[in-house]
Amino acid sequence: MPTYDYNCARCGDFESVQKITATPLKRCPSCGRPVRRLISRGAGVLFKGSGFYQTDYRSEGYKQSAAADKPVAAPKAEAAGDSKKKAPETSKAKKP
Repeated sequence: MPTYDYNCARCGDFESVQKITATPLKRCPSCGRPVRRLISRGAGVLFKGSGFYQTDYRSEGYKQSAAADKPVAAPKAEAAGDSKKKAPETSKAKKP
């Protein structure tokens, strides 16, 4: 349940834990005077774990379009020609 901040002219600022669907407080629980609901700062978000990155939760559509945009690596001409070339033979004959 969220915490809401209120201000009482007599008691000062206080917090109240209420359901989202609950109506805002009209009276101070301590003195009974009218209160004003404040705009709260909100709670900080805590990320625990090894790390969180914006790319961790990309949609499937984004991943597919990114994969389609990548250039296709062309095979190297030298590498393709190397398989057809024979390695030079070495002679193992002894010289007299």
